[in-house]
Amino acid sequence: MSIEEIQNEIIDEFSMFEDWEERYQYMIDLGKDLPLIDDQYKTDSNIIKGCQSKVWVHAEMKDDKIEFTADSDAIITKGIIAILIRAFSNQHPKDIINANTDFIDKIGLKEHLSPTRANGLVSMVKQLKMYAIAYQTQLN
Repeated sequence: MSIEEIQNEIIDEFSMFEDWEERYQYMIDLGKDLPLIDDQYKTDSNIIKGCQSKVWVHAEMKDDKIEFTADSDAIITKGIIAILIRAFSNQHPKDIINANTDFIDKIGLKEHLSPTRANGLVSMVKQLKMYAIAYQTQLN
């Protein structure tokens, strides 16, 4: 599936819920299914700067696609990174770099987060794209 197809799937899933309480619960459930980062990668160099909670992300290149794993010490944040990883993991670096992130606004995520969590969300997207830039440079 392309990034856009996955993002549209996420938008459809979030639209099924009546209110934000249900959406938060869904995000928590997504976080529980997150492909967890191996403990050896839970290092300071893998922490996303700008997040109130601790969020670790590890990226690995496999067959010209980036595979992300992550973890967080906060359940909502873990759900947020799970959504982003679902959209961007197992994709070509160039596709991640060029990907639109409007789906975040379409599900209303940013407006329903505290300002510090919203900043963390922006930092998470930025970090995933930085990994993609680094791997794309290696491919060139």
